[in-house]
Amino acid sequence: MRSFARALRIGRVLLRYRLDALLAETPAERWLRLARPFVPRATPRIAELPRGARLRLALQELGPIFVKFGQILSTRRDLMPPDIADELALLQDRVEPFDGEIARALVERALERGIGEAFARFDTTPLASASIAQVHAARLHDGREVVVKVLRPQVEREIAADIALLRGIAAIVERTHPAADKIRPRAIVAEVENTLAAELDLQREGANASVLRRFWEGSPDLYVPEVIWTHTRERVLTLERVHGIPSDDIAALDAAGIDRRALAAKGVRVFYTQVFRDNFFHADAHAGNIWVDADPARRADPRFIALDFGIVGQLSDEDQYWLAENFMAIFNRDYRRIAELHVRAGWMPAHIRLDELEAAARAVCEPYFTRPLAEISLAEVLVKLFRTAQRYELTLQPQLILLQKTLLNIEGLGRLLDPKLDIWAVARPVLERILAERYSPQRLAGEFRKRLPELVTRAPDMPSLLHAWLAQQVGGRHELSMRSQDLAELARVARDGQRRTVAAILGTGLLVVAAVLYALEAGGPRLWNVPVSTWIAACGGLWALLAAWPRR
Repeated sequence: MRSFARALRIGRVLLRYRLDALLAETPAERWLRLARPFVPRATPRIAELPRGARLRLALQELGPIFVKFGQILSTRRDLMPPDIADELALLQDRVEPFDGEIARALVERALERGIGEAFARFDTTPLASASIAQVHAARLHDGREVVVKVLRPQVEREIAADIALLRGIAAIVERTHPAADKIRPRAIVAEVENTLAAELDLQREGANASVLRRFWEGSPDLYVPEVIWTHTRERVLTLERVHGIPSDDIAALDAAGIDRRALAAKGVRVFYTQVFRDNFFHADAHAGNIWVDADPARRADPRFIALDFGIVGQLSDEDQYWLAENFMAIFNRDYRRIAELHVRAGWMPAHIRLDELEAAARAVCEPYFTRPLAEISLAEVLVKLFRTAQRYELTLQPQLILLQKTLLNIEGLGRLLDPKLDIWAVARPVLERILAERYSPQRLAGEFRKRLPELVTRAPDMPSLLHAWLAQQVGGRHELSMRSQDLAELARVARDGQRRTVAAILGTGLLVVAAVLYALEAGGPRLWNVPVSTWIAACGGLWALLAAWPRR
């Protein structure tokens, strides 16, 4: 009954804001048409608003889940018309605060001690209030000023009910929308659910803040407040209190004498460093969560202050690699490389003709490169590429949604701080340096040292495994053991198999030669006071192990 009442309320809100036109040619349109006589007519103020503004206001009225859903949709400019995407980007998650005495009781229950025992002072009037939690100022007994974030009462139950409704809507879209396999509505809802699950665990948010602080400890570019772990639980988070200027308050930044050009460039560098060096990036980087240090000593060399760590992003090694290579291909205007990367990453099916995809990428990008680089929006280029690629069966990647959102936020903030910011000139050397370090011989040697114990553990089994495999090949007996996830790897393994087998046989041959030399030439020739047979054995063993090493 509760879900039915909630569904009715959603329908009434959609009709009151006259959003039924957005659901044309879907099963929901029929039900909304039947309900229209029972809903008050839109006020003149609402009726004259553009559709994007009406959708934004409706989502804000429906509550936190729908606000989050709209925020994520705002990043999907490959799906959303520009007017709707621009309005959804303005969604603010602000609601009326709940009673401060209730917050006090919730903190006491979470910390399992009285408020006077935990804090020297606790302000019941909140500093800020959002749909999931609100924040109160406090002071510890040692004199440190802190802020205490506490979850709203009953918020988990409300979110669970709305997620169930969103799943139902996603199921309808999946059955009726002609491009459902590309939009992947269930995946988007799952992304919203995962995001909210992370925000409902404040101890997890504290861990995110702690990791981010460790990466940027002592940095002149970004400051992350300290987590007070003794006063942090799943429903309560206590952080060092910081003071700064919201990064979109241009008048206040100018009044404080902040060098906005230096600040804008730092924002771009921090983003690319978080994504490609740390693989741990703040994924809710709107102006409310990113402040600027107001310390007068930092006017010429300003730094950002990060707040609210409920949403952070990480990518797999493969996604990191493909994304970095795509950025570099765009920077270098290498359209063939862009086409190859999209297919090799699995973002597009292998049967797509590369020359057609290359020509489409060229048609999108070349008009932009006729402008000065300072006027080119990297986010806009990527959105246009995604839209074009949809015609070539692009499969949208949910794991990249947070990254797209953050890129849009950072680019928008950078251009607000410095309208002449050349994002390409700032981003390219940072990315080149990070990639050079990531794939340097020193880094590869370090990775080899980390994996050495695993290699040594597996090494004794290699001769018997190789012998069994060769015996199968000679005898024509092929044994195949496969799990479902192995199917995706089959093509790659088949391509690598012949080369790896030859290398392994050669490596094993070197081991055999070394053994014969060692038996026949004890006391024979030496290199750096080590018998040549030992060097051959080492090379053969290493060759055999590397040949068997799984390729990524």
